[in-house]
Amino acid sequence: MANLSKITAFAQGRSPVVALVLGSVLVYIVVNLLQWAIIARRRSLFARKHGCKPAPRYPHRDPIGLDVSLENLKMSKQGGFLEFATKRFQIVGANTFKIMLLGEHFFVTREPENMKAILATQFKDFSFSPSRKEALGDIFGHGIFTTDGKEWEASRALLRPSFTRSQVGDIETFDKHVTKLLAKIPLDGSTVDLQVLFFGLTLDSATDFLFGESTDVLREGGSESGERFAKAFTYVTEQAGIRGRAGKLSYFIRDKRYPEEKKFVYEYVGNYVQKAVQLHKSSLNQEKKTEDAKSSRYVFLEHLATTGYSEKKIQDELLNILLAGRDTTASLLSFLFYILARRPDVFEKLRAEVTNLGDKPPTFEEIKSMKYLQYCLNEALRLHPIVPQNARMAVRDTTIPLGGGPDGKSPIFVKAGQTVAYSVYAMQRRKDLYGEDAEEYKPERWEHIRPGWQFLPFNGGPRICIGQQFALTEASYTTIRLLQTFKSIQRRDDSILTEYLTLTAAVRDGVNVALTPA
Repeated sequence: MANLSKITAFAQGRSPVVALVLGSVLVYIVVNLLQWAIIARRRSLFARKHGCKPAPRYPHRDPIGLDVSLENLKMSKQGGFLEFATKRFQIVGANTFKIMLLGEHFFVTREPENMKAILATQFKDFSFSPSRKEALGDIFGHGIFTTDGKEWEASRALLRPSFTRSQVGDIETFDKHVTKLLAKIPLDGSTVDLQVLFFGLTLDSATDFLFGESTDVLREGGSESGERFAKAFTYVTEQAGIRGRAGKLSYFIRDKRYPEEKKFVYEYVGNYVQKAVQLHKSSLNQEKKTEDAKSSRYVFLEHLATTGYSEKKIQDELLNILLAGRDTTASLLSFLFYILARRPDVFEKLRAEVTNLGDKPPTFEEIKSMKYLQYCLNEALRLHPIVPQNARMAVRDTTIPLGGGPDGKSPIFVKAGQTVAYSVYAMQRRKDLYGEDAEEYKPERWEHIRPGWQFLPFNGGPRICIGQQFALTEASYTTIRLLQTFKSIQRRDDSILTEYLTLTAAVRDGVNVALTPA
């Protein structure tokens, strides 16, 4: 108030214009102070009403959290980010804490109940943060992974027919691409990087499934444009992930390659879009279109072409679902076979279950009946979730149920605009949730586990992954066919398992193995 008195005294004796300006400044300051006081009082009452207590704070080495920002950027590029981020929980000694990135305070949690609140019970209190929308939106535009509210609901409704039981159970769609993958594996014991083949497989099958036409990366002789697209798509998603984890530091990232790769991605997918739109426009009559729709399988792109959406909107939706359709299955298979090459006991037990099928390709029903295979996939997803961490921003003043107070059992107040980051990776390795052997790959643990919110490989709540059964079916089918064809697997490097992060996680050094034909 002393400062306000000085302004008032200074204004006295000045010209009317100066007095008016200084008076306006005084009014502005007073109004903002009153607004701040009212909001602070309201929030204090809200927090008290809900029994909220402060969360423990991460011990920064500087006053604005530059240390964490630089660490995130460094570890994202060189690998080891997930382990590094998990150690922060140990440093604080809590499962939820408050941290800072370049002056911005937010919360980090690995509590199942907090994830349940953010993703389900308090779903409408949270949204994507502007930084996420900016990092992803630059390449993915407006689609299911970058939008909220009505726009997101519309995107999800468009996708739902692609993942019906009949579509997911269409084994023939998987088989023709898996057959090409098997043909790429040397029979003489030479080293092969299975991860490269898995990403080629899922790109081919996802484009076939969603676009109606495959990139054919795995065909004999390959596809130059398809391979170029695969590399470009991987690069732009990696950069989107780095920018998202770097926070405000992303404004200082300059990359000449990124615009070129993004341009190629757009051109490649744009060709699919233009062909589909032109085909729809040139349809002779509604009767013929109806007959065609009844006689052929559902193709997502063809359906999009009938919506009246712009070509840019159709392209955005395709890129969004392609990210999920390619990366989730390929990453799961990569982590699984990295482990199988180092765990002959698991490989033999899994192969014994597979050989009960004989040499014939499995049916959808047979895939679902293979319990040990399901255990193996679940355990790979537990230790190596494909989307290892995520975040939501509060759209209104709200709470999360756990993390406050000395014992961490009280709610935490989250003000509007504040972000809560949640680590599925760290949660699914908690020893109090999974036992002292939580960091060991042990498929047998799933004989007794009834997973709830402590297991979130495909997210949860209204935004649970719509394509999870597609991913699990394709991963299961590919695993079965590989183990029917090859009787043993050997690792061909001594690499330490470190993640390669784009918007999802994969094996940084690849899955270099040798396979022995059955």
